[in-house]
Amino acid sequence: MNKLLTGAMTGAMMLSGFAAQAAEDVTLQLKWVTQAQFAGYYVALDNGFYADEGLNVTIKPGGPDIAPAQVLAGGGADVVLDWMPSALASREKGLPMVNIAQPFASSGMMLTCRRDSGIESPADFAGKTLGVWFFGNEYPFLSWMSQLGLSTDGGDDGVTVLKQGFNVDPILQGQADCVSTMTYNEYWQIIDAGLTADDLIVFKYEDQGVATLEDGMYVLEDNLNDAAFVDKMVRFVRASMKGWKWAEANPDAAAMIVLENDASGAQTEEHQKRMMGEIAKLTAGSNGALDIAAYERTVASLMSGGSDPVITMEPVGAWTHAITDAALK
Repeated sequence: MNKLLTGAMTGAMMLSGFAAQAAEDVTLQLKWVTQAQFAGYYVALDNGFYADEGLNVTIKPGGPDIAPAQVLAGGGADVVLDWMPSALASREKGLPMVNIAQPFASSGMMLTCRRDSGIESPADFAGKTLGVWFFGNEYPFLSWMSQLGLSTDGGDDGVTVLKQGFNVDPILQGQADCVSTMTYNEYWQIIDAGLTADDLIVFKYEDQGVATLEDGMYVLEDNLNDAAFVDKMVRFVRASMKGWKWAEANPDAAAMIVLENDASGAQTEEHQKRMMGEIAKLTAGSNGALDIAAYERTVASLMSGGSDPVITMEPVGAWTHAITDAALK
């Protein structure tokens, strides 16, 4: 991939001197609704970091029925945020998504269980009902269950998968023993609903050795042969990472910027400030460049699913450092 970009990058550098003449449009598709999970992009927009790079950026919120890969395939965005399992699965199915930057260094994904379910370790999952997100978010879970040797078809020797909405109702209403949560969001929804930390046991994907990369920036491979597009992405990534580092250093202020951009009015100040504090732990230490060891760990996890792996072949051309190398120098 880097070889393919050599010519485009040369042309991109020639164009950089003209970038400030007129703002160029860039559309970003988020993976979920407006919240502190995406604070770096809203900070970059609000603080003028994109404008300083000659960019007119439109941020499109996601939702339960919006799959970033589909938006990218349909031309609805120049760049999307997606989890790597979903992106690599889409690539294997024929959509050539390429990771150009990785602001999130760590995974925030967890399985949160009620202690009164009798679950003390993953060995106790058999025979239990587990809430799982779909729309591309199911891949890390399915890979984990495969590695544990647990069927997802139910029964005493497997687990029953409950297709979980983007809420925590199943664990609150006794419909599931465990539900999918993020360190920065749904876990705290359970706490706010009245359960205590002592009532729960959490299994972080990071701790289980099955963590996969989340919230990377992806574009279509063919677009990376266009020097003008590459130039825009270099400037977009540079401004976005400036936004993320500002958000890490100013979490409360970043949370307020997110709230100001939330057209739905559904978020609260308390929740967004708490979320931003947790998000900062996941972006800490990242300069935006994809960590190859983390990428290889993700691929190994997705390919180790026994007879039903998430991906069946080692991806080729699924990432490039060319954009971050130019943006961060």
